Amino acid sequence: MLVLGIDSSTQSTKALVVDADDGAVVAEAKASHPDGTEVDPAVWWEAAQNAIAAVVAKSPGRIEAVAVGGQQHGMVALDSSGEPVRDALLWNDTRSAPQAEELVERHGAEALATRTGLVPVASFTITKLAWLAQHEPDNADRVAQVLLPHDWLGWQIAGRPEQSWTDHGDASGTGYYSPTTGEWLPELLTEAMGGRTPELPKLLGPNAEAARATLPGIEGATIGVGTGDNMAAALGLGLKPGDVVVSLGTSGAVFAPAEKPSADQTGIVAGFCDATGRYLPLVCTLNAARVLSSTAHMLDTDLAGLSRLALAAEPGSGGLSLLPYLEGERTPNLPEATGTLAGLTGANMTPQNVARAAVEGMLCGMADAIDALRDTGAEVRRVLLIGGAARSEAVQAIAPGLFGVDVDIPEPAEYVAIGAAKQAAWARSGSAAPPQWEVAGTRRAVGDDTSGAAVRAAYAAARKQVHGI
Repeated sequence: MLVLGIDSSTQSTKALVVDADDGAVVAEAKASHPDGTEVDPAVWWEAAQNAIAAVVAKSPGRIEAVAVGGQQHGMVALDSSGEPVRDALLWNDTRSAPQAEELVERHGAEALATRTGLVPVASFTITKLAWLAQHEPDNADRVAQVLLPHDWLGWQIAGRPEQSWTDHGDASGTGYYSPTTGEWLPELLTEAMGGRTPELPKLLGPNAEAARATLPGIEGATIGVGTGDNMAAALGLGLKPGDVVVSLGTSGAVFAPAEKPSADQTGIVAGFCDATGRYLPLVCTLNAARVLSSTAHMLDTDLAGLSRLALAAEPGSGGLSLLPYLEGERTPNLPEATGTLAGLTGANMTPQNVARAAVEGMLCGMADAIDALRDTGAEVRRVLLIGGAARSEAVQAIAPGLFGVDVDIPEPAEYVAIGAAKQAAWARSGSAAPPQWEVAGTRRAVGDDTSGAAVRAAYAAARKQVHGI
């Protein structure tokens, strides 16, 4: 049986046709998305249609099921005819930071963490809807339904039926859902939107058949419920207790499987659900791979050149510490921050030290995130390092010393799309558990640096000096 997994990320749509018997990828295609923190959802749909058409043309047989993994938190606000009232605000749009602060002041961080698993920051959907209500009340008046990006794409593939749907994993990133009860909290949504109460999608279980596809090329295929990108990646990797994923894409994400919901009143750990009926506590930063690409551009080199420069420097970067908050930051919650290169002297201002400081700074943020998961009770036996920046030789060499545990690097793959394909196969089979597909090619990173504690201490001192935290 062949199934289709779709990853609609910030940057592109990836589509994989996968053999449901063993998880082998038999065809793949990709279509780009525009840059920006607000996007017309129509461009996602166009990209999805293009990627699906291309991958179907390469498929060796009929596709029996499809599911979508999508970027979390994005606000897709629809009117009564199912059309967007405005461009979708994405997870990395920080304009709603004041609304996040207002929600915390009104309800208290502890109460919100207990009710929703989250302490609101600008990334979460509820803050974006509060911004809409305050800054664009005419548009807010027109909102009849609120979907997330993966919900919207699945609904489009189904031909826009009367009933939309979502899964518990992506719903848990909105700020108006309870991971403890598995239910929406519409009263929080209504309050955030100034008394307006849009319709929310129906919550379905992780192996549910949500609808049937009407899109040419996959007509009649079972549509799985879909999920958020981090949940799909966790499913694609087949995480076990003690596994912690560090994903270095546009954003940085650190997450681990859990049997119980978490409620971190500091707001550092988001108490998400996963795509299997369990939980996925997660820490997210706004700045990950972009730190390396921006530094490479500044040093007039490419990513491979940046890696060579970084490995030519000594651990600690000659005393330089980079606080990599290039686009503001979510963890720590500093939406108006900019990057800071601390510790500059005439002696250490070299391309090699700057390159290494970029790698160390990005990874120190991830190491802090691992510690935050430990503080909520997560077991950390090993780190699985994935994402575009995980391919950097410097990242692979430096990470073990900073993380303080074994670091394994799965073979580069589209794990979000693979997770979506696994969910599609699960929905088509109707079985109690998802299929077990082997993650091939995992190898252990080798790092001999013993100065990780000193590098992290210097990073923490620079952050305290600049931001007081």
